[in-house]
Amino acid sequence: MLSAAVVATVFGVIFLAELPDKSLFASLVLGTRYRGLYVWVGVAAAFLVHVVIAVAAGQALTLLPQQVVESVVAALFLAGAAYLLLGSEEAVTREGVEEGERAARVPPSFLRVALTSFGVVFVGEWGDITQIVTANYAARYAAPFSVGLGAVLALWAVTALAVTAGSKLLDHVSVTVVRRVTGVILLGFAAYSAVAAATG
Repeated sequence: MLSAAVVATVFGVIFLAELPDKSLFASLVLGTRYRGLYVWVGVAAAFLVHVVIAVAAGQALTLLPQQVVESVVAALFLAGAAYLLLGSEEAVTREGVEEGERAARVPPSFLRVALTSFGVVFVGEWGDITQIVTANYAARYAAPFSVGLGAVLALWAVTALAVTAGSKLLDHVSVTVVRRVTGVILLGFAAYSAVAAATG
């Protein structure tokens, strides 16, 4: 069953969380070197695979007692909030740009660009904040399709922005502010899950 509220919630948080992520910067660099559509196809495919894995992991968590699930979700949300609130966006930016520049050394055929873009994001997204948040939402809500759809649409939208208007977007959007706002949102979800675990 599709839940529009879950799709919208997951979309909003994942979209914000991905904006200051290294994959955005890698996609941006690749998008400046190659056709945006080629890059988008590869990155979108990598994100789809990661979302399926994250949702499956989140659903596996639901096999545990509810209080344990809420505790794990609270801890992961708290870790994500700490990463965004206390981490350095300069390191993330530098790493993403370096990944994109390394990947941009391939000949520009559709297949090579798409596969290279897929590989950069597929490798770089393991254990990433958006993957963890997606797994958390899949554990929290009994709506895996809605969680997966919201996450995939958000990641695809950020990628489309990166490969089409990424450099202009970064002139108007402060990565620091986005990181802090997303961190506060995740902190709120961590507190909510902690209360649910304590009272559960």
